[in-house]
Amino acid sequence: MNIIDKTDEEILAIASPMWDDLVKYSNSSNYGAFSRHFSEDFLRGANEIEMGKQFARSELTKGLEKGAGYLGMIRRGQHVTVLYKQTHSKKEGEYLGRLVLGYEDDVVKIFGTTIF
Repeated sequence: MNIIDKTDEEILAIASPMWDDLVKYSNSSNYGAFSRHFSEDFLRGANEIEMGKQFARSELTKGLEKGAGYLGMIRRGQHVTVLYKQTHSKKEGEYLGRLVLGYEDDVVKIFGTTIF
């Protein structure tokens, strides 16, 4: 299976609930729930201690608002990058959210995610 073969609508039906979960669990600093859809490779690189430090230090990881706006999609190789316009309850302006999805063992997983 290759996720880039799915339609935009099919990908968004998968990606948007995952993004909503990332926002929810980032706001509550719940690393276990935050990382539950990560691919094995991404999970190995997302050290729990370092992630906890990031949650503790970064004001951006808390206060993300629900209802991010979809901006677009980039398909490349075996992955699709879904871009979101994200707002924050305490920090002014808009932020770019990036969610990289692909298949791992026939299940859609997160291969990367950032907000900046």
